[in-house]
Amino acid sequence: MNKIVGIQTDKAPAAIGPYSQAVSVGDFVFASGQIPVDPATGAIDGTSAAQQAARCFSNIRQVLGEAGLDLTRVVKATVFLADMNDFASVNEVYAEAFRDSPVLPARSAVQVARLPKDVKVEIEVIAVR
Repeated sequence: MNKIVGIQTDKAPAAIGPYSQAVSVGDFVFASGQIPVDPATGAIDGTSAAQQAARCFSNIRQVLGEAGLDLTRVVKATVFLADMNDFASVNEVYAEAFRDSPVLPARSAVQVARLPKDVKVEIEVIAVR
């Protein structure tokens, strides 16, 4: 049976509810959705969706780094947008984040009615060792 290990780092925002920043099971790391919170201040970082997406990826890098991984190991990503009109600008940030990946992750991008703290974007990933 695979051991389930919680992953936690103070280099990314603390969970704002009863969940782990990420969970490792076997060869997989399931990272919870990251919103654009600056872990040092607790404030929302950025006013545009693109700026907020960049912070989301910064936080994801920190969580994956705690697990000994980086964005090149991401196999699936889900992007949640408060407004699908922000898709193109967030997509540019997304493409830059995965520029070094030998294979781009599978992805879903959806518009949702509302995100925590009324941010414009939230991103979650699944990575593999």
